[in-house]
Amino acid sequence: MINDMERRRMYQLQQQAPIPHKVVCIREKHNRPPFYGKEFHGMISREQTDIYLNDREGAYLVRESQRAPGTFTLCMRFGGVTKNFKLYYDGQHFVGEKRFYSIHDLVADGLIALYLEMKAGDYIAMMCNESNYELSPYMTLNSRRRKRNRPDPASPDFYERPPGDVVTKTEEILAAAFERNSINVQNYEKTHVFKVHNFKGLHWCDFCGNFMWGLIAQGVKCEDCGFGAHKKCSENVPNDCCPDLKHVTRVYGTDLTTLVKAHNTVRPFVVDMCIKQIEHRGLGAEGLYRVSGFNDDIEALRLTIDKDGEDSDISRDAYEDINVIAGVLKLYFRLLPIPLITFDAYPLFLAAIRKPSQEEKLPFLKEAIMTLPPAHYQTLKYLMAHLYRVAERSKENLMPTHNLSTVFCPTLMRSPDLGTPDLSVWKYESAAIEMLITHQKILFD
Repeated sequence: MINDMERRRMYQLQQQAPIPHKVVCIREKHNRPPFYGKEFHGMISREQTDIYLNDREGAYLVRESQRAPGTFTLCMRFGGVTKNFKLYYDGQHFVGEKRFYSIHDLVADGLIALYLEMKAGDYIAMMCNESNYELSPYMTLNSRRRKRNRPDPASPDFYERPPGDVVTKTEEILAAAFERNSINVQNYEKTHVFKVHNFKGLHWCDFCGNFMWGLIAQGVKCEDCGFGAHKKCSENVPNDCCPDLKHVTRVYGTDLTTLVKAHNTVRPFVVDMCIKQIEHRGLGAEGLYRVSGFNDDIEALRLTIDKDGEDSDISRDAYEDINVIAGVLKLYFRLLPIPLITFDAYPLFLAAIRKPSQEEKLPFLKEAIMTLPPAHYQTLKYLMAHLYRVAERSKENLMPTHNLSTVFCPTLMRSPDLGTPDLSVWKYESAAIEMLITHQKILFD
């Protein structure tokens, strides 16, 4: 088991690492590349390099290769020997993955890495595997957050309703399900979105608790929840990302599961808001979802929702045209990076709808639905119940299930194949959406 003293040792070792000493070339080098300074010594031999470095720990210089003119080598003294690295420049200097604006910083970071590897190589190799994730600071914090955000089992959503607000029939149906079995959104499985990160100041790994050494790119950080870890440690982190609103700054174009976990709602709040408005005042509108709203209004409302979130005003006073509300709802689904019917589930839906009889299609379609991530499942269930109610008013709005499936098919289902779209598949996609609407009570029971 790793103790606190061992964790602190990594920071102490970084402080003890050799510091860079530039070996200045006293002769003018007319062929010196503009991105090198006086550490550039031109085309010199390895023997000359050793002489210039003078057996001083941390001493470094840059030379041009004698065997391959036009290529450059970073030479630095460490552990009593000269280390040679091929040196590259593309606007920044690099010998590996990390990139630096100065040779000095590159050498300083390299000396730290070499020193820690020499002094604590065995410990570094085992620290990720020996760490207990259940006892990590991140896990402790998230456990508290999950308890704090546990939903009210009698509520179909997680925001307060204004006095006198309309509860739609769809929401009444779903509320009964919540009373029987509350849904804790924070338990939805979600992968972390790790990106290499430059941590400012001193930082310790949220997984193993060890110091994250180096000057830049010390590790990775999740873009959605802020989890910071060594790159190696991040490979052992489970899919339990709990997005934080300070990291999730927009609604449109954000992964669906990320959004619902960040806002602690079973479905994306924008879906609930729009459907509530449409069911309250627009179910009878002719051509609902087929007739487009004014593009400028749709774009303005999208920007408002991205900025104001659940406080956005989408009432009749703000947007009298219900087609604008329908438009921003369709736009939300269209901009999802992973469609509502996910890429993984897509072939299962097509396989189900291609079965010869309805008796065979329904059970296979239900199996396909059950493969969806929980947030996608809950959203699809809610949307299909809503579209069923739209179709019930088709004598007024002229939007039966076939018309609705035609409109929503390209928005909800996208082939994972990035090649030329197969137009022959469209009829199966549309048929799948139509069956989801028509048989939503059976399929989502």
